[in-house]
Parts: sequence; structure tokens; C-alpha cells
Amino acid sequence: MVEAADTMSRVSVPCHVKGTVALQVGDVRTSQGRPGVLVIDVTFPSVAPFEEIMFKNYYTAFLSIRVRQHTSTHTPAKWVTCLRDYCLMPDPHSEEGAQEYVSLFKHQMLCDMARVLELRLILRQPSPLWLSFTVEELQIYQQGPKSPSMTFPKWLSHPVPCEQPAPLIEGLPDPNRVSSEVQQMWALTEMIRASHTSTRIGRFDVDGCYDLNLLSYT
Repeated sequence: MVEAADTMSRVSVPCHVKGTVALQVGDVRTSQGRPGVLVIDVTFPSVAPFEEIMFKNYYTAFLSIRVRQHTSTHTPAKWVTCLRDYCLMPDPHSEEGAQEYVSLFKHQMLCDMARVLELRLILRQPSPLWLSFTVEELQIYQQGPKSPSMTFPKWLSHPVPCEQPAPLIEGLPDPNRVSSEVQQMWALTEMIRASHTSTRIGRFDVDGCYDLNLLSYT
């Protein structure tokens, strides 16, 4: 029997995603002014460690993430930057990466994600080509319980190799060689049969006449 290794699962972290807040770039009194930065705050009912943040991009070029961490009972929670200007679109003026699904893991963060009270996403799009930008389908995951190990029969982990042809018995001809020779004999027989004339030649017939000398010796 073979025992499979334990596998880790993930579970969704309950949270509340607030509406986006635009930070205006340019003159707000003219049509040239447009929001180049959006802020999305996410709150949690309790402190929970993060393993993964997943979302679908929508024309956001750069992403920064700040978190408000719980440190201790006597110290107020503070904001720290855990991701700075992460590139979501290699070229803000082109479509590449504009609507891709993105996963960010805790090992990519600049700070510990174990005791987070609040999460802030800071989205930037410097290109004036796109009318709007944001992130969609935001999901946050934490590590779930280990899946129980399972035991499998050994033959499932070590499949039997393909069967090899049985060795030839000593003293018997090779069946492949015998079959080839039979085919050749059959082809030769057909060739002889096809070339055989159907005209019967008389025993003493020479050019349509009988030779008297031949008849006298019979």
C-alpha cells in the first residue's frame, strides 16, 4: 500500500469590499480632469492570515497594497505598505494584461500578512486612453485544514509495464519468416498460372501437318 502526501486546501476569507474612491488628477472644472488613481478599502470581521489575493484586472496599470495590521493590545494598529507599484499592464497604452486574472501570494508581499484588520488597494492608470479602470471579482483566501491522507494499492502507483512478446521456442521456425515465404510462393504460382497458354499442341503436329517419319517411329 502507498500513502499519499497531505495536501493543503484554501478557504475564502469573509470580507466587505467598499466602493471605489477616485483621486482626481488635473483640473476638476474642465473635461481634461480625470481620475488617475482609485482606492478600494476592504474590511474584515476578524483578524485572519492571508495566503492569496485574487482578482480580475480591468485596465489597471499598477497596483499598490497597504494593510492595517494588529500588533498588540497596547499598540494601535498601523498602516504598512506590502506591495508597491505592481505592474498589471506592461504598457499602459496597450491592451496587454488589461483584463487578465491575477493571483498574488503572501511570499510576494513586503510585510507579514498574518494579522490584517483592513486592506487598501491603490490602483493607478496613467494612460488617458481608457475611460475607466478598476479590479473585479476580488477574492481573498487563507490556508485551510489539511486534506486527510489517502492510501492506495501499490499497483496504482507502479503500473505494470507493457507486455513483451513471448520468446520463440527453440527448434521451431520463425512464424514471420514462414508467412513471408508462403506469400512469395503464392505470388509465383499466380504468375505462372497467368502466363500459361490455353492452346493445346498436338504430339506429332508440325506446322499443322503430320511428319510421316515421326509417325513411323511410334
